[in-house]
Amino acid sequence: MPNSIIQLMEQYTPNLVVYWSDFVLSIEETLIMMFGSGIFTFIIGLFLGTLLVVTREGNILENRFIYRTIDGITNIFRSIPFVILITVLIPITAVIMGTFIGVKGAIFPLIIGSTPFFIRQVDAALSDIDQGLIEAAQSMGLSPLAIIFRVYLRESIPALARSTTITTISLLGLTAMGGVVGGGGIGAFVIRYGHNRYMTDITYVSVIVILLFVLIIERIGSIVIKKTTH
Repeated sequence: MPNSIIQLMEQYTPNLVVYWSDFVLSIEETLIMMFGSGIFTFIIGLFLGTLLVVTREGNILENRFIYRTIDGITNIFRSIPFVILITVLIPITAVIMGTFIGVKGAIFPLIIGSTPFFIRQVDAALSDIDQGLIEAAQSMGLSPLAIIFRVYLRESIPALARSTTITTISLLGLTAMGGVVGGGGIGAFVIRYGHNRYMTDITYVSVIVILLFVLIIERIGSIVIKKTTH
């Protein structure tokens, strides 16, 4: 790092300089939690969200039991505040992950907390598909599975990209919130130093880093949406 930058940091963010290694580690932990839980959230949410749409009354795989089950479970978990959800899931998290603290212990609650949100995002994206396209695909003799992949998912790529962007930003916020209960990452770093020790420079810089993450995620999402819109 250039000396001029170090001098500026020592002048305006002295506490950050002292705890620089912890700060870098907190960023790494945040990225691990976000991508580790994000991959599973995307896979599970896309599957269940698609299943929710196609099993709805009047759709290609109408099934009242499956629809009501997914819909009910989604509503229940969406209504539980994330901080409370982490606490409720402690016994299950300890069994599945081997621990309920730190980065490893935060990933499972993050998946459970963000998946219902993404399911609703997928539901909204796929529900906007023109029913005329579905009917045309059925008249051509396409199987339900082919309709799901070639019509529902293919035609919804821009909307799904937008939903993924929104969910990723929400997930970033949940990783910070996880720091309240020892989840690690930037949230835990800010609480440990910025809040508990009144080191305001650490708090301000951490907020800036979070904002940069959000801008990067939004930029990537915008590029994907632009390239897939037709």
